[in-house]
Amino acid sequence: MSRIAGVFAALQAAGRKALIPYVMAGDPYADATVDILQALAAAGADVIELGVPFSDPMADGPVIQKAAERALAKGIGLAQVMEDVRRFRQTDQRTPVVMMGYANPIERYGMRRFVADAAAAGVDGVLVVDYPPEECEAFAAELHRHQLDPIFLLAPTSTEQRMKSVGRIATGYVYYVSLNGVTGAGHLDVAAVAAMVPRIKAHVQVPVGVGFGIRDAVSAKAVAAVSDAVVIGSALVRVMEVESRNHVAAAAGRFIAGIRTALDTP
Repeated sequence: MSRIAGVFAALQAAGRKALIPYVMAGDPYADATVDILQALAAAGADVIELGVPFSDPMADGPVIQKAAERALAKGIGLAQVMEDVRRFRQTDQRTPVVMMGYANPIERYGMRRFVADAAAAGVDGVLVVDYPPEECEAFAAELHRHQLDPIFLLAPTSTEQRMKSVGRIATGYVYYVSLNGVTGAGHLDVAAVAAMVPRIKAHVQVPVGVGFGIRDAVSAKAVAAVSDAVVIGSALVRVMEVESRNHVAAAAGRFIAGIRTALDTP
């Protein structure tokens, strides 16, 4: 059983929902990422999505776009992201880390080399925004060969065929994008999410996490009631971008601790 599957199994047994924060590697400070990851884990994060900076992040709204720009300006790339995970693993062998990004950096790095190096660093899953399931079965197979989980996106516009395609190769969890648009948009419709999750579960045997448009404890709790996990990114990045180096990890931890408390409160 993968680290991600183990976490979800334990949460299900306890009747709890997963909290999955997203942060951009290298932002807002190049040397703060490991501290931030540790703070998120201590605050109750069940899985952490770690963004890989990319110059054309098509699915990301302005908050995460700016985070990527700041990280790229500091020279952060795949090698640095993997080193951050490696250092995080020196103190945390429990919290799964999902590397999230785009195809171009992986293809420049080399697909087989990327998967091998990610596994060696301690990565647990990979979500590539612009790798649709129909076109990356070889990539998914390589991930599975190294005991990594391929994570896929589904959206309100996803067809039944797309759900079936994801269901054939996805492990770990599926990330349902709760609205049409980019990260950080503010049009969350919980009723629509509640209607969509059972449709996804008819084709996908792994937990369903929901993200995009979740910005506080209230919206997180509402989404958790109809899904297996809550993914929160832009709101957390916005909290961190105004903090000093000495306070950024603590601020991230406080924000996620508040979300965790809301999810665990009946």
